[in-house]
Amino acid sequence: MEKNYNYERKKLRLPEYGRHIHQMVEYLMSIQDRDLRNSQARVVVDIMGNLNPILRDTADFAHKLWDHLFILSDFQLDVDSPYPRPSSDMLAPKPEKMAYPDKKIAFKQYGKNIEHMLMKLAEEKEDPATTMIAANIAKYMKAKSFEYNQEHPNNEVILNDIRKMTKDAIQLDENAINSLKNDYKQTLPGHKNRKNYSSASHTSAKSASRANKSNPKRRANNRTQYGK
Repeated sequence: MEKNYNYERKKLRLPEYGRHIHQMVEYLMSIQDRDLRNSQARVVVDIMGNLNPILRDTADFAHKLWDHLFILSDFQLDVDSPYPRPSSDMLAPKPEKMAYPDKKIAFKQYGKNIEHMLMKLAEEKEDPATTMIAANIAKYMKAKSFEYNQEHPNNEVILNDIRKMTKDAIQLDENAINSLKNDYKQTLPGHKNRKNYSSASHTSAKSASRANKSNPKRRANNRTQYGK
């Protein structure tokens, strides 16, 4: 006859110490005499250290054991510890509140980083290298504007936006933009690449045909499955 045993299952804090150590800590909390409770707590800490004897000589090992003793008691054990008593906030510290940027983005289609990049670039000395970098940023701005507005922007619009963001510190002409190759893809969202799609389908069909030719039994099963 099968017997049903109802064991009390309790979630263990620091389960690596095992249930016996948890029972010892519960016994410590039931001791009324403070001197006896302090002495028994030191015994429990020594037993906890015996579970990892290799770590006894490491720095702050005893401090860690006392901290674990308070954690095991859910910070309710009242004993005299040789180290500062930890608190529950140490286990789940609340992160500091982050300051949310309250400045509005003047050109949402480009993003705030583009404005930062142009402002930093405006502080540099004007030379062919900075002009080339500014032209590349302008190319990127054209791609971002297309993604945002779903229409190709005019070069004059991009150049005016650069002048506004840098307070006329960077002034480009259309020749600087047109002389660069546009490496940024401008594809409408939701559109599939039909060329790659048809190529992949053709490749998978070829692979299936080769597999059927090399395996007559598989070819026969396919005919049976599709009624051919």
